[in-house]
Amino acid sequence: MTSTIRVLYMDHIAALSGGEIALLNLLRHLNRQKVEPVVVFGEEGPLTEMVRLIAETHVMPLSPAVGKAKKATLGLWSLLRVSEGASLMSYIWHLAQFIKLNDIDLVHTNSLKSDIIGGLAARLSGRPVVWHVRDRIEDDYLPGPVVRVFRILCRMIPCYIIANSQATLSSLHLDRNESPRNGDASRPNKRRSEVVHDGTDSVDPSPREVGEPGVARIGLIGRISPWKGQHIFLQAAAYVHERFPRAEFVIIGSALFGEDSYESQIRLLPKQLGIEEVVHFAGFRANIRHEIEGLDLVVHASTTGEPFGQVIIEGMAAAKPIVATDGGGVPEIVDNGKTGILVPMADAKSMASAICRLLEDPDQAKRMGAEGLHRFRDHFTIEQTARKVEAIYQGIARLNS
Repeated sequence: MTSTIRVLYMDHIAALSGGEIALLNLLRHLNRQKVEPVVVFGEEGPLTEMVRLIAETHVMPLSPAVGKAKKATLGLWSLLRVSEGASLMSYIWHLAQFIKLNDIDLVHTNSLKSDIIGGLAARLSGRPVVWHVRDRIEDDYLPGPVVRVFRILCRMIPCYIIANSQATLSSLHLDRNESPRNGDASRPNKRRSEVVHDGTDSVDPSPREVGEPGVARIGLIGRISPWKGQHIFLQAAAYVHERFPRAEFVIIGSALFGEDSYESQIRLLPKQLGIEEVVHFAGFRANIRHEIEGLDLVVHASTTGEPFGQVIIEGMAAAKPIVATDGGGVPEIVDNGKTGILVPMADAKSMASAICRLLEDPDQAKRMGAEGLHRFRDHFTIEQTARKVEAIYQGIARLNS
């Protein structure tokens, strides 16, 4: 291999969701003297035009039955059973030919479906493949059959696994002596998996003055989905409103992946709770950093353990105190009591209590925000993420040279 590693990045979707935004951030900060990125999406979408500005980009359309099927409804399990049969196998074969013809050195897959599709294509083309696992492989997050099969395949297909948190890596149930297949029997104990936390840009946050106790703008950011907990956030807002009637609550984001009915229910909930005058729905916003700067407090409300928590580090980068649910990879980000407050999942009263604690003491909230900014700069900048990923590529290149 040459000193510059030509890496194919594959994602089956091109939506602006968490894993895809993390991929975009990574692509923007790779050292082009070390890595030459080539990106393949399984569909056209809002992300494709953004990626085309920074990297060679191709769209190889997947069958809608494969590309649009949701993992929560066994969509990935249908893929694993090769329900699309000849069409799916043809796609994998053509992707393998693309990898060969374009002199790809390494394949980096970015989603569960692309792990399998891109992973098999990489193996067929004789190239090493890195799985970037961004989902907790647990029964509370994915269908049981998917969990069992994916844990088996993670020992067979990738030569290396990058996990976005220790919680994600632990969910693969890899024993200490196990590693993804690498074809190098002489080095059985060589590490073949690693936690690389996602990162985001580091910029100087815009200061907000400490205001009167109870006067604040509190926001929840992310796609509108049942497990993201917008209903819990609104229930907590109702409790907070009883004590702090001048606090405002903002939901930033919209539904993706066919979850519009849940969004419709959420938009009716403030009126049912009697708080419609202090709740605002901002809808989808491309510039999340700008939206966060207008908040005094960032809330994370997922009801299932979040694999990582991109919005949390974005809040910390803007020096905002955090109230977040205690599950998945979130405790790896939030230093409880120092950079924010962790609360039990699906517990609106506990969430409300934490919010009220910070509203009662704006100085404490400001201190937590400042500590969060320090923690972000120490651990979660995108530059740190990119350098760690590049080091993994170089290690793989050395083993395969």
